[in-house]
Amino acid sequence: MKRFLFLSAFVLTFYFSSNAQGIGEMAPEKPPTIFPNNTFGLDIIFSEGGFGLGTFYRRQLSTDFTAFVDFSVSEAKDDNEIQYIDYYGNPYTIGKKNRIFLMPLNLGVQYRLFQEAISDNLRPYINGGVGPTLIVTTPYELEFFDSFGSAKSKFAMGAYVGLGANFGLDKKSLLGLNIRYYFIHLFDEGVESLFGKYKKDMGGLFLTINLGLMY
Repeated sequence: MKRFLFLSAFVLTFYFSSNAQGIGEMAPEKPPTIFPNNTFGLDIIFSEGGFGLGTFYRRQLSTDFTAFVDFSVSEAKDDNEIQYIDYYGNPYTIGKKNRIFLMPLNLGVQYRLFQEAISDNLRPYINGGVGPTLIVTTPYELEFFDSFGSAKSKFAMGAYVGLGANFGLDKKSLLGLNIRYYFIHLFDEGVESLFGKYKKDMGGLFLTINLGLMY
């Protein structure tokens, strides 16, 4: 997963550079493309902990700044977890006590980069958000769906910073890619993923694909 995330970062950086239109060179000015102010959509999330899904709403405040709110659900794992496959093809982890799910709700701001130097079909940005994170644990010994009957939850403080881009000139749909680093911290003893091992910091690197509708 780490290799996949770093490869994605490399591809994103390469795409930025290959689409730059003469940074530092004189070029005829053209009016910027005006996109709708509102975007609502779906986030598809990949991390070291696995796969996740989320949703977001963005409101463009100016040509440079966009405010947003997003919510997601993804799984987290202890760094020492090792997954095995049994004879029947079922995955299992020795010493695992709980599954851990992260549900961050973030408010933030997105700032567009290189607006004067790069064509509107590639719109890179940096972003950052902050907000509470609900952490839910379920017993690993129970079947996945049945385990939610014994779920426990607690809140943590969370935030992230990211680098991303929106692609294309379509004014109705959004396609984007965002690489984020999450900071999620518990102020108590933490949560127990492996027996006897408590985890207070739940953040890490996340790759997020953004699919949305603009209006």
